[in-house]
Amino acid sequence: MKIAPNVIFLFKDSDGLATVIADALQPNPISAFQRLNESFDLPLDRYGISDSKACGKLIHFVDDGGNYQVSLMLLEKYEPPNLVCAVHEVLSQILQTSIGLPSLVLPFAGTISQLKWDTKSMGVVGKKAELYGVHVGPETDTMVSITSRLAKLPSSLQIHCEYVACFLQLVQALNLPTSVLICHRESVGEELQILYNIGELLATTFGLSFMKDKIKWNPVKTSRDNEQPWRTLYG
Repeated sequence: MKIAPNVIFLFKDSDGLATVIADALQPNPISAFQRLNESFDLPLDRYGISDSKACGKLIHFVDDGGNYQVSLMLLEKYEPPNLVCAVHEVLSQILQTSIGLPSLVLPFAGTISQLKWDTKSMGVVGKKAELYGVHVGPETDTMVSITSRLAKLPSSLQIHCEYVACFLQLVQALNLPTSVLICHRESVGEELQILYNIGELLATTFGLSFMKDKIKWNPVKTSRDNEQPWRTLYG
C-alpha cells in the first residue's frame, strides 16, 4: 500500500457523506493529475481479531511524473472494540508507507447530538455551514494552509462521535500532523452547503476539483435516543 504525503481520511458513514466527498473529488482539468483507485484489506490478527479486517478504498491523485501527491482513504464503518484496532492498523500502515511525514485531514459534519459546546460560546459561531478546525501534532505546510482558513472552535467543544474521538486519540499518540475539519449541522437543508464548503476547501488545498454534479446525498435521520448509553463515554 503506497500513500501520498497528503492524506484525506474518511470514515464510511450511514449518511453517505464520506462516499459523496470521495466521488466528487476529481483531478483538476488544468492539472496533469490522474486518479487511481485501489482497495485495501489489512488483517487484525495482532489485536486478537481473526474474524474482521481493516478494509476500505484508496483513491490516489498522481502527477505526470508518477508521484503520489494526494491519497484519499475511505475506511469501512466499524464499531468498538474493532474500531480502534482498525484505525490503529490503518494509521500504522500510513506511517510505514507514506512518502515522508504524512499530513492527515479528516472532514466531519457533526449533528447537534454529536457536537456540543457551552451556549455562552455560541457568539463565536458564524455563518451557517461554517468550517471550524482542530489541529494536532507537528505543523506542516499543509496544516498551516488549512488551519489559516478555518474558524476557531469554542474551547468547551465536546465531540460525541466514536470514530472521531478514536481517531484524535490515536493521531495524538502517534504524533501525526492532523487537521479535523468540523462543520455543525444545525438544521435540515444545510447538507449541500456543508458538502460544498468541505469539498471546495479540500480541492483548493490539494489542487483538485470538487465536482458538484456528482453529489447525490440523502442523509439518514437518526435519533440520539436510540443510541446505547455507553456511547457517551466517547465524547
